[in-house]
Amino acid sequence: MAKSPETEHPVKAFGLAARDTSGVLSPLKFSRRATAEKDVRFKVLYCGICHSDLHMVKNEWGMTQYPVVPGHEIVGVVTEVGSKVEKFKVGDKVGVGCLVGSCRSCDSCADDLENYCSKQILTYSAPYIDGTITYGGYSDTMVADEHFVVRWPENLPLDSGAPLLCAGITTYSPLRHFGLDKPGMHVGVVGLGGLGHVAVKMAKAFGTKVTVISTSISKKEEAIEKLGADSFLVSRDQEQMQAAMGTMDGIIDTVSATHPIIPLIGLLKAQGKLILVGAPEKPLELPSFSLIMGRKLVAGSAIGGLKETQEMLDFAAKHNITADVELISADYVNTAMERLLKADVRYRFVIDVAKTLKSA
Repeated sequence: MAKSPETEHPVKAFGLAARDTSGVLSPLKFSRRATAEKDVRFKVLYCGICHSDLHMVKNEWGMTQYPVVPGHEIVGVVTEVGSKVEKFKVGDKVGVGCLVGSCRSCDSCADDLENYCSKQILTYSAPYIDGTITYGGYSDTMVADEHFVVRWPENLPLDSGAPLLCAGITTYSPLRHFGLDKPGMHVGVVGLGGLGHVAVKMAKAFGTKVTVISTSISKKEEAIEKLGADSFLVSRDQEQMQAAMGTMDGIIDTVSATHPIIPLIGLLKAQGKLILVGAPEKPLELPSFSLIMGRKLVAGSAIGGLKETQEMLDFAAKHNITADVELISADYVNTAMERLLKADVRYRFVIDVAKTLKSA
């Protein structure tokens, strides 16, 4: 007979979990494994709410295992380390992002790209190597193998920095990998949400010229005045789009709603790159002619490996990059999910776990 989440491991834990496709989160007592020799255990201080958490609690991707404790933008302070841990000590500030495991032996893992390992283990709602299900950061405590823990830079705020563990690396990685990180380049950012606003900050820190591309003129002032974008393009305005044709070295497309990408390809210079980090449900229309005439590239990118995630955090600390967040209490999380569904947040919710998540 299967053990309950509360008894399958020796260390008691407490968090917020969804138990069915309603996605409603409520208190859950569960357990985490004892600290193994390479494990780092930490008290969770803050955890960001990612849009994928919303998909997962409702099982919209068909992979959720209930009860599910979401959260993969987790920061806290180390309370215990295993006997063979080399990188961390008690009292260190640390973070855990989207992954807590991988095979560590495939080509992707050898290239520090654990995020593309076919045996990657997600931070929550995934089978761990011991056969139990992983639980995320909407909880009071966390444990992970030290390889999947990142050191938190001293001058990077914990609360507004937490979303960088997903939104930060998701935008930093393609800018770096596809060579869109050179001063003077022209980078477009499609969508100004949780990912898009961080993409603007990252691209500006690399010294590029940044144009925000949005369906709505209402975000223009914020994009330019607050986030530092150089220009703003309304994608529904044909005159504006026509005037910007062939001007961009690359575009980071953060939009997850179905939308046309042919006009975006038109904005690219010859040999320009359109990088998709949002994931629309329906397939995108992609006529080959628009790519052939200019040797243009459409590619995808997902988070980053652990080495690159650490690099991204250090870069963010150096350039004072954080997410724009709304700090919430644990008892507000279901309301936050409802607001997130309506895109009613600028730009990320972060749960103040340590101060507001109280065990019954």
